[in-house]
Amino acid sequence: MFSLTIILFIVFLALSFDFINGFHDTANAIATSVSTKALSPRAAIMIAASLNFIGALSGTAVATTIGKSIVAPENVTALVLITALIGAIFWNLFTWYYGIPSSSSHALIGGLIGGVIAEFGISHVIWNGFFKILTGLILAPIVGLVAGSVVMTLLFWIFRKASPAKINNNFRKLQVLSASMASFAHGSNDAQKSMGIITIMLVGGGLLSEFQVPFWVIVSCALAMAAGTAIGGWRIIRTMGGKIFRIEPINGFAADFTSSLVIYAASLLGAPVSTTHVVSSSIMGVGAAKRMRGVRWNIARQILIAWLITIPSAALAAILIYNLLSLFL
Repeated sequence: MFSLTIILFIVFLALSFDFINGFHDTANAIATSVSTKALSPRAAIMIAASLNFIGALSGTAVATTIGKSIVAPENVTALVLITALIGAIFWNLFTWYYGIPSSSSHALIGGLIGGVIAEFGISHVIWNGFFKILTGLILAPIVGLVAGSVVMTLLFWIFRKASPAKINNNFRKLQVLSASMASFAHGSNDAQKSMGIITIMLVGGGLLSEFQVPFWVIVSCALAMAAGTAIGGWRIIRTMGGKIFRIEPINGFAADFTSSLVIYAASLLGAPVSTTHVVSSSIMGVGAAKRMRGVRWNIARQILIAWLITIPSAALAAILIYNLLSLFL
C-alpha cells in the first residue's frame, strides 16, 4: 500500500504532466488555423481547450494500453512512477522552451521505461508490449504523411477549376471544423496516457483489484489537459504553423482533417500515438503534394531528430532522477 501523501503526489505529477502536455501540444490542433487566420489565437485556444476536454472523456482504451503493456501494474513502485513522470515532464519542458515539437507520448513511455530499468532492471520491461506500442508510434506518422498527400491531391483535383480566392475563403471557414476535429482527437488520445499512469498507481498501491480507470481519474485528466491547452504553446505553433511550408486554408484543412482521422482511429484501437508526429507528418504530406520543393525539409529533419531521441532521452532523465532520489529516500 502507498501512503496517502505518495498517492496525492503521484496524482499531482500525473495531472501536471497532462497540463504540460496540453500547452505543449496545443499547437497540434490549432497551428494551421491560426497561421491562415481562419481563427484568432483566442478563439482557437477556446475551441482546442473545449474539444480536448470532450475528447478526453470519450474512452479509456489508450489508458489500458499504457497501464498494462510496458510494465505489470502489480510490479510498479511509487519511485518508478515518480521518476517516470518527472523525466517526462523535464523533457516536455525542455523541448517546449526551445520550440521543438517533440512527442509527449514518447517522453512518457521513455520515462516509464527508464524508471522500471532503474528500479528492477531491463528484464522487467514488457518488451513485447513496448515494441507493439513503438510500432504504432512509427506507423501513425507514416500513415499521416501518405494520407495527407492523398487528401491534398484529391482536393486539388476536385477544385482544380475553382478560383484560388474562392477556395481559400471557403476552406478558411471549414478550418474551424477541422481544428475542432483535431482537438477532439488530440484529447481522445493524449489525456488517456496520464489516466493509465494514475490507474497503474492505484493497482500497484492495492487501491484497485483490477485495472479499470475510475471516473474521477478520467475527469481529472480531462480537466488538466483542457487547462493546459488554454494556456497555449506559441513557440511550437510558430514551427508547426509556418516553418514547415507556407500553409493556405485548403492545406490547413487537409492536414487537420487527415491527422484527426488517424489519431482518433488510433484512440479507438487503444494505440497511444504521438499527436505531434501525426500532425507534423500530415503537414509534410500536404506540403509535398502541393510542391515538394516548397517543404522546408531542414525543419522536418530537425523534428525527426527530436522524435528519434525523445524516448532514450526521457528514459535517461528518469534513470538519473531515480538515482538522485535514491540518495535521499
